[in-house]
Amino acid sequence: MSLMQTLLVALGLSVAGNAALGWAWVGAREKSATTVVERDSARAAASACSDGTDDLRDLADERGAEAKKAQAAARISATGRQQAANTILSTPSAVPGNACASAQVRVDGWLRGRAQP
Repeated sequence: MSLMQTLLVALGLSVAGNAALGWAWVGAREKSATTVVERDSARAAASACSDGTDDLRDLADERGAEAKKAQAAARISATGRQQAANTILSTPSAVPGNACASAQVRVDGWLRGRAQP
């Protein structure tokens, strides 16, 4: 009987050990699956971030090109206005000795020029 009891105890310990190993394996498998899902989620988020960054870079390039065109147009417009201002400043008084009357003549000329298309 002693041998039988020893075998039963050994069998019980073996079953308990296998159950513990099985339980540990199931836990490790679930942890591994969770890690894989988290990894895939992080990769998807990083990919979406990269795509968003590329889209923003493309938009910035487009806006930069538009800004250069607008700056060129503003430069041309400013050059014309600067030339007009230099002409006005270099023109002698319309009515020498009367700054008010000279200013009125300049304003009238400016208004006439503004009314033309």
